Amino acid sequence: YVTTLMTHFGLKAVPVVEDEKKKNCVGIFEFQIAEKAKEHGLGDMPVEEYMKRNFDTVSPEDDLYKVVEIIIDKGQRLVPVVKDDRLVGVITRTDIINWLIEEPARIPESLFPEKRHEKNLKPLMKVRLPSRIYDLLQTLGKLGSEKGYKVYVVGGFVRDILLNRSNLDIDVVVEGDGIEFASYITQKLGGRFRAHKKFKTAVVILPDGQRIDVATARLEYYKYPAALPTVELSSIKMDLFRRDFTINALAIDLSPEKFGYLVDFFGGQKDIKEKRIRVLHSLSFIDDPTRIIRAVRFEQRFNFKIGPQTERLIKNAIKLNMLQKLSGSRIFHELKLVFEEESVIECLKRMDSLKILESIHSTLKLDHKRLKLIEEIKKVVDWYSLSYKSPFPELWKLYLLAFCWERDEKEVESLLNRLSVPKNSKEEFLELNQYIKETGIKLYRWSKRKERVSDLYFILNPVPIEAILFIMASNKLEEVKKAISFYIQNLKDQRADISGKDLKEMGIPPGPIYGYILKEVLRAKIDGTAKDRQSQLELAKKLAS
Repeated sequence: YVTTLMTHFGLKAVPVVEDEKKKNCVGIFEFQIAEKAKEHGLGDMPVEEYMKRNFDTVSPEDDLYKVVEIIIDKGQRLVPVVKDDRLVGVITRTDIINWLIEEPARIPESLFPEKRHEKNLKPLMKVRLPSRIYDLLQTLGKLGSEKGYKVYVVGGFVRDILLNRSNLDIDVVVEGDGIEFASYITQKLGGRFRAHKKFKTAVVILPDGQRIDVATARLEYYKYPAALPTVELSSIKMDLFRRDFTINALAIDLSPEKFGYLVDFFGGQKDIKEKRIRVLHSLSFIDDPTRIIRAVRFEQRFNFKIGPQTERLIKNAIKLNMLQKLSGSRIFHELKLVFEEESVIECLKRMDSLKILESIHSTLKLDHKRLKLIEEIKKVVDWYSLSYKSPFPELWKLYLLAFCWERDEKEVESLLNRLSVPKNSKEEFLELNQYIKETGIKLYRWSKRKERVSDLYFILNPVPIEAILFIMASNKLEEVKKAISFYIQNLKDQRADISGKDLKEMGIPPGPIYGYILKEVLRAKIDGTAKDRQSQLELAKKLAS
């Protein structure tokens, strides 16, 4: 109905009021959002779900310069005029354009693009970036200029400069041919590049190993909810508009004449200052529901707060079952990133409070028992990482085990299928359950019988590190926890000081006997009865005879 009305009268935006008496203007609804919602099959949704709730108003007594600032600076398409809490009129972008055409002499100088203040991050970049990265960015700008292209560094790299966080993942966007520019970089700086013609992107690897992701400025649109994007060529503004949140929709101009100037069309800098996660438009989570998970991840990582409008849009998307329309592999990818976050516990608690986890699968319920287990896993992982031992565990396996522990096999299978876990990874994950049960029993017996230290080694050595750490986190017996700790710190990397080559030189014919001898030699080393190489060689001769 509203779309038809707006089309009939040629309206690009309309005010939304609480009642027919035009009291309390509660939002602004844009035609672009209305059309997009219809394309996604959401035409029957109420206007309040997708209207803009954060907006500026003016009173009839305000001068027009205030309106101009709202429309030009803040990109607000329509400005409601309010008196005594009652909507009395609106001023549109077209009204302002007509006024400026009729009276150009009255345009304030501060509103001319060249007169408006632009933030130059060059001094900040010099202080916060390694000199080699700073120099590389300057070089990329110069190379772009040689090709006649505008080049920008974009996204998280820019955000993290403003947050003073280390981030050397360079993403550049080119107003030109990104693949051709990537080729030109390697031609001038060396290294190699790989192109992705479908998405008009390329990856450059420089001789020193530095990676540069190069993209052609593009517009992405979604043919249906949760679809993968379709790509069209566009400008830097449209390229930034396709991004997930305002804090990631930032760019820095790298051209020699404007090097270091911040490009911020959507108020990302202000949101960083106010510690807020905000989407760029009302259908952002409909276009790509993985952004729901990402919003929580960024909120917790930076200690920000999801804005009220954005949180409302998340809840609405969940109510519409948008996460269920996503492929399992896309959700699995996002969950793995959550499990790798330092703030993983806070992320999971927040996802649980927003009903994100249960919307993905019923098994992902964060009850008190699961939360305590996850907290123990986090402590164990942090402790293990300080030991600098390898291999480092695949964190998704550990945290997913917490949700699957003591659950029915069918429930676990159902979850793994929903996440489209690859076949090999799925088999490895299911094997972990078996390892945990069997190894837990063996460790209990070992601790009660006070067996040899070498027995502890041979119990744990064949077991994947994820299962070992999970047992350490979940087991209630202090003796078992201490045994695992001792194994990791003192036994895990133990090897015999002799090898099969030594056995061959002794004249021992190769065969299964090698494995037996080397195992017994290692056992003796661990137990302290053959500490050095010479005593181990003597033991090997004795065993061979």
